[in-house]
Amino acid sequence: MLLSLSNVPRDYAWGSPTLLADLEGRAPAGGPEAEVWFGDHPGDPADVRSGGTLDAVTGGSLPYLLKLLAAASPLSIQVHPTIEQARAGWAREAQLGADDPKRNYRDDNHKPELIVALSERFESLSGLRPLAGTRRLLSALGESAGVVELSSRLDAGGDVLRDTIGWLLSGEAQPVVDDVVAAVRAAVGTDSGEWGTTLEAVAAIADTYPGDPGVVVALLMNHVVLRRGEGVFLRAGLLHAYISGLGVEIMAASDNVLRGGLTPKRIDVPELLSILDTTTGEVPVLRPAEVGAITEYPVPVADFALSRVALKGDEVSVDVSGPTMVLVTAGRVEVRGHDGESLVVPIGTTAFATPDEGRLALSGQGEAFIASPGAATS
Repeated sequence: MLLSLSNVPRDYAWGSPTLLADLEGRAPAGGPEAEVWFGDHPGDPADVRSGGTLDAVTGGSLPYLLKLLAAASPLSIQVHPTIEQARAGWAREAQLGADDPKRNYRDDNHKPELIVALSERFESLSGLRPLAGTRRLLSALGESAGVVELSSRLDAGGDVLRDTIGWLLSGEAQPVVDDVVAAVRAAVGTDSGEWGTTLEAVAAIADTYPGDPGVVVALLMNHVVLRRGEGVFLRAGLLHAYISGLGVEIMAASDNVLRGGLTPKRIDVPELLSILDTTTGEVPVLRPAEVGAITEYPVPVADFALSRVALKGDEVSVDVSGPTMVLVTAGRVEVRGHDGESLVVPIGTTAFATPDEGRLALSGQGEAFIASPGAATS
């Protein structure tokens, strides 16, 4: 069975007033449009065109949540727990009400995620930069008191990134935060070599979140710019934040978020540090295939799989397993099931195939993303 799904964009303050409207070829709504959820998550289940919502069809059993995400300004720096950490946190907070401000864990699941750029430029902060690179960056900022103090902290030995992030978020480091941000602003537009683009991005973040210690946390992270069709996978424990752009996002069906800056919301620093993975390194960029209609974005989790289909007139058949979504992001795309039933899927909406389909045929000219449960991992 094929079902047509849509949803109303969520109006988070960081959302873009134009990106989703431009994608769908409609007039802007007049306010921020941040995310469109295609899933059965109880927070906002997708609408079924024939009536009702998707959770009534699936019983809330989907292992993934598919989204369109449109950011005009940075999201909070955040990290998600492993499944073991989520289960332990959920159990510890069992006595807290669902809306208790002290609650960190909304469910007992992990939340690995994958983002693929739809805009020509999608900016993010993804993972912690190797210390050697951060030392080079700080050397480009001069030798103000705050920069020297931050540099010395990173040379202290031990788990310096965990210790430094905890110190930055504690409130004790505000004079250093202000001084380092001033140094970043002063360096923008000068000959800062390899760090010019990163410093411009951090200065822009500081404009949005003046005085927020997360701006200096951002300075410790990899600044990653994706081109259209490129993606990154964000594992549990990996510090990250999306800065700007339009993308397709898929994640395990969870709402567990620990924040680490760039937000007026509560930050539980000890809990954040307890689940933070301070392993440094660049996050690999997943790039679209040079040949063929289908690009797969391999991820090391069983909760979800995502592929991109570029249609140029020829029909493309795709074997599917489990509940599957086809999200159309460009052109005119028709989806046909094994019994001949078909749907023309408007841009920005999704066809949902129940597990009995087995194979889908896509035709037309355009682009679609196929989401499904992932293969079991060892």
